[in-house]
Amino acid sequence: MIGLPALYTLAGVVFGSWAIATLLDRQHPRRGRAAAFWGLIAAQFLAGDRLGDMGNGLLLLALVALALAGAPGKGQPATSSNAERLAQAMRWGNRLFLPALIVPGVALGGTFLLPRLGQFVDPKQVTLISLGLGAIIATAVLLAWFRPPTVAAVQEGRRLAEGVGWAMILPQLLASLGALFAVAGVGEIVGSLAPLAIPEGSRLAAVLAFTGGMAIFTILMGNAFAAFPVMMGGIGLPVLVFGLGGNPVIIGAVGMLAGFCGTLLSPMAANFNIVPAALLELSDRYAVIKAQWPTAVPLWLFNTGIIWGFAF
Repeated sequence: MIGLPALYTLAGVVFGSWAIATLLDRQHPRRGRAAAFWGLIAAQFLAGDRLGDMGNGLLLLALVALALAGAPGKGQPATSSNAERLAQAMRWGNRLFLPALIVPGVALGGTFLLPRLGQFVDPKQVTLISLGLGAIIATAVLLAWFRPPTVAAVQEGRRLAEGVGWAMILPQLLASLGALFAVAGVGEIVGSLAPLAIPEGSRLAAVLAFTGGMAIFTILMGNAFAAFPVMMGGIGLPVLVFGLGGNPVIIGAVGMLAGFCGTLLSPMAANFNIVPAALLELSDRYAVIKAQWPTAVPLWLFNTGIIWGFAF
């Protein structure tokens, strides 16, 4: 049965190829540190289940140390020049985006079709498996279409990864931080402090505390999924649901949307806000956030109003 181990192996091979390519790049200013950075991530994907909690923790600390030392930096991948890319863009136009559509197309189609193959694919991971399959098919289509050297896929991937830098692993780190907060009882602490700030019986104040906390925690951690167990356990369930009789479905679903408003405002949400700026080579790394805040604030108010008006 194909499951997450297959995806982890694929990811490990990709990161490992970047480590090798970086090690062979003699023009890279931080060749050793960058190769070690990608190599350690590859090791975690390939052998993380055998390293144990202590081993993975030490590996993570090593990654942070390498990032503080300037890894991965930017090298000189053996890839196409800006002039060559411009020529391809002029020749093919918007058709260049067709391979990019293969990834979501295969992910969507595979989510519905792969479960019908019986036990061939893990039914709990069918969407992720379909996403990985879409990436493989899109890469194969590009190689067949443009016929570049096979190593071009490695070098282009490395070029984009170096453009993003260490921030590409930030979402995973922040999600882990949210789990640690939940285990450490941060939600209980928030719940004990909530009555001090919320007037007894005030629905509006309680809703504002919940949606505001979701947005603020998301801004701090960059991930609404990390903020949700803290705020739902601290205010959502004890105050809004059990205390005021609110509908947990509406509170939970719309509360997540309130958290996503914080995602639009946070540089910690690197995959949404910092990565696009890096890939587009924008001069202002916070340009995405500046463009999104006029949407985020009214949307947060709207979500707060939904909970206040329809959850009770």
